[in-house]
Amino acid sequence: MHSLLNVLYLALELYSFALIIYIFMSWFPGARESSFGVFLAKICEPYLEPFRRIVPPLGMIDLSPIVAIFVLYFARAFGLPVLFSWF
Repeated sequence: MHSLLNVLYLALELYSFALIIYIFMSWFPGARESSFGVFLAKICEPYLEPFRRIVPPLGMIDLSPIVAIFVLYFARAFGLPVLFSWF
């Protein structure tokens, strides 16, 4: 059970890094149109979409990815330990 917890921790951490890279790609013209950018869009956009519906943008700044990363952090820091303490 401990190894499954470690795998889930690692998966959530890698997904957080993928989100951060995807967010920074918006700063570079044409980066999201590359094959790597399209790949990241396929794995990141389904997760970011509900947050974009909930969190309104402030002018031209989209804060929803920051909220999404915090949710992943809290899931990793608090959700997984609670979930695995039941077993």
